[in-house]
Amino acid sequence: MWGMRRRSKKMVEFDEIFMDSSNLPAFNRGRLEGRLELPISRRSVLTVGGIFAVVVLIFFGKLFDLQVVNGADYRERSDNNNIDQGIIIAERGVIYDRQGEMLAWNAADREDERGFPLRSYSDRSGLGQLLGYVSYPQKDKNGFYYRTDYIGRTGLESAYESRLHGQNGQQLVEVDASGQVISALTVKRGRIGRSITSSVDAALSEAMYDIISSSTEKAGFRSGAGAIMDIDTGEIIALTSFPSYDPEVMANGSDVELIEGYNADERFPFLNKVIGGAYTPGSIVKPFMAYAALAENVIPASQQIFSDGKLTIPNPYDPDQPTIFRDWRAHGNVDMRTAIAYSSDVYFYIIGGGLPAIAAPQAGVGEMPGLGIARIDRYMKMFGLGEKTGIDFPGEQAGLIPTPEWKLETFDEEWRLGNTYHTSIGQFGFLTTPLQMLRAYAALGNGGKLMTPTLIKDVKPRYEDLELDPTYLDIVTDGMRMAVNKDGGTVRGLDLKYVNIAGKSGTAELGNDNAHVNSWVAGFWPYEDPKYAFILLMERAPRSNQLGAGWVMREVFDWMHVNRPEYLQLETSATDEDDE
Repeated sequence: MWGMRRRSKKMVEFDEIFMDSSNLPAFNRGRLEGRLELPISRRSVLTVGGIFAVVVLIFFGKLFDLQVVNGADYRERSDNNNIDQGIIIAERGVIYDRQGEMLAWNAADREDERGFPLRSYSDRSGLGQLLGYVSYPQKDKNGFYYRTDYIGRTGLESAYESRLHGQNGQQLVEVDASGQVISALTVKRGRIGRSITSSVDAALSEAMYDIISSSTEKAGFRSGAGAIMDIDTGEIIALTSFPSYDPEVMANGSDVELIEGYNADERFPFLNKVIGGAYTPGSIVKPFMAYAALAENVIPASQQIFSDGKLTIPNPYDPDQPTIFRDWRAHGNVDMRTAIAYSSDVYFYIIGGGLPAIAAPQAGVGEMPGLGIARIDRYMKMFGLGEKTGIDFPGEQAGLIPTPEWKLETFDEEWRLGNTYHTSIGQFGFLTTPLQMLRAYAALGNGGKLMTPTLIKDVKPRYEDLELDPTYLDIVTDGMRMAVNKDGGTVRGLDLKYVNIAGKSGTAELGNDNAHVNSWVAGFWPYEDPKYAFILLMERAPRSNQLGAGWVMREVFDWMHVNRPEYLQLETSATDEDDE
C-alpha cells in the first residue's frame, strides 16, 4: 500500500511524455520551436532596478546642482550670451590690365587681425596714381563695425567703385560676455564685386615710368608724366606719373613714416599729372594755331615770313623803347610747314596776334590782322584745350585759355598785343593737362575725331567729329613729320628706322626769370596710317638742360620695339612682306 501510495504522489509532467523520442513534432530548432520560456530570476530584476535607480539619482543630482547650487551663476552667464547679426564683408572685384595681368586683387589676412581679405596691388612701379587705393572696413573698440565696406579713395579704385564694390552678407553670431564667438550661422551670402579690365598695359606704363625716373636724375627735372592713346577708340594704353606711391602702403596705413614722406614730397606723388596736372604747354600748341590760321584764311600755307630771331614792335610814343618779342633762334624765311618743323616763334606771333603796318617790313610781309585772341580761344577749345576731356577718373583739371576777361579779373589789367603773341606760342596764362594735349594730337592723327579718353578696355568709343578740312590737316601733319625727319627739325630724336612718327616739341618757360622750363613732346604714329598718339612731359628743369622730352620718348619707343612690337605694327609689316 505504501508503495502504491508513494507512487501515486509522483505526478508525470507533460514534457516527460515521449522523452525518449527525438523531435517527433519536427520543431525548427533554429527558430527555437519547441522551447519553453523560463521566468526571469528575482536577482536579475533587482540588479537592473538598482542600475536604473543609480542613473535617476545621478540625473537628479546634476539637476539639483544646475538649478539650486549653481543656478544663479549659470543664469548670469546665459543672460550675457547674445545673438548678434554679423556682417560678412564682401570681396572686392579684381583689376586687370589689358594683357590680363592682375593689378589689384584680394589676399587672405595671414595674421587674421581684420576678419576680411586685404587688398593687394601689383609690384610694378609707376601705377600708384592709376590704381589708387582703398580704405578698409573699420571696427570700434568693442569689435563692432562702424564702416562695413571697402572705400575706393582715388584712381581706378574710386572711379569704378560701383563695379568693384561687392554686396555684404549676413550671419547670426552668438558671443559670450567677453566678446568671444561661440557659434555663427550664415543667413545671407555676400556677392563678390565685379572685376574690371583696364585699357592700360602695365608693363609699358612701368617702362615709361622707369625711363622718366632715370631721365629726371640725369637732367635735373623735378618730375614727369606720359601717356599713349589708341586714336580710334580713345583707350589709354599707357599712363604714368613720376614720382608715384605704393597703393598697398596707403591701404594698410601702417607705415606712418613713409606716408608722411609722400605727403611732404614737393614733387606731389599723389597727383596724377597726366589727368590732374595743368602746365604751360609752350610750342606744342602751334599745330592747332596753324590749323586755325588756315581755316580762317589768315595766311596761305605757302606764304613765307622772315625771322631774324626777334619781332620788334615800334613804340609810337617813344621810338627809343620798342617792344621786342624774341624767337628761340633766327630761322630766316619759313612757310607754315617749316614754321611747325622749326618751331618759329615769330611766325606764330604774327599769325596769332597779327602784324601792325609799322612793323611789317621786318617780316617780309605786309600788314596782317592775325587770328586775334577771340578766335584763338574758340579754336583751342574746339580741340579740347582748356576744358575737361570727360574721362571717368577723379581729379581731372580743366586748364585755362587766357582771354581779356580772364586777365581783367585776375590782374585788373587790360589785354595787350603782347598777351596775344605769347598765347599764340603757348605761354602767358595758357594751361593744359597732358591728357588734353594727347587727345588733341589724336584728333590730328585720326582726321578730326575728338575722342573721349577711357581707361577701360573694349568700351564703345565716344567722340565728337570736328569736321576738319583734310587739306589743312595734311599741311599741319606734314610740318609735324618734317619736325622729325628734316635737318633742323625740333624732334629729330624720334627719327627712327623702325617706325615713322609725326611729332612736335615744346619748351615752356617758367617764372618771371625764365630760369626753368617744361619740356614736352607730342605726336602720333605711324605717320602713313596713324594708330596711336603720345604725350610726354618732363617738368621743371634748369634752362641750361640739354635733354629734351623727345629724347626721353625715344627710349620708350626703343623699349616698345623690343618688348611690344605690335604697338609699332611691326608684326603686321613683317607679315605683309612675307605675303608679297
